[in-house]
Amino acid sequence: MTLVEWAYGVSEAKLAEALPRRWAHVQGVATRAREVAGAVGEDASLLEAAAILHDVGYAPDLALTGFHPLDGARYLEQLGTPDRLVHLVAHHSYAALEADLRGLAKELSGYEDERTVTRDALWCCDLTTTPDGDATDARDRIAEIKQRYGPGDLVTTFITDASPELLAAVDRTLERARKAS
Repeated sequence: MTLVEWAYGVSEAKLAEALPRRWAHVQGVATRAREVAGAVGEDASLLEAAAILHDVGYAPDLALTGFHPLDGARYLEQLGTPDRLVHLVAHHSYAALEADLRGLAKELSGYEDERTVTRDALWCCDLTTTPDGDATDARDRIAEIKQRYGPGDLVTTFITDASPELLAAVDRTLERARKAS
């Protein structure tokens, strides 16, 4: 069984029944990962595995801290998942900034933010996929998140503060993917 096949199985087991909309989202993110795979070269399989697993920490039985990147990384670590995959899940979509806002920076610091093209690509895939799994523009996705959570919510504060870095990762990834095709 390949890493990607294994990742799909884990994600489906944790999300498909309990959180079908989240399952649709991660499938869409994985589709985006295949679409931009040229941007990451030999890391294409790692990117797709991270894409399908990035929200596994939302599973009700895994949500121990309530911060899904950390909960997902801890679960994957317990399964003996390769470190890079665990770290990509832990740091997807600028999780370090949100961890800081939540008072969980110390806990997340045990996982390395690799700051690579693969990390950028995962951020891109997540930010260009709607909650229902459809492709979207990153700026529209940010607006949707702000509307869904509303003013004053920690997630709205996070996405507002994170937008410049997130959008830069999206732009870098899409440019790399264009050049690779």
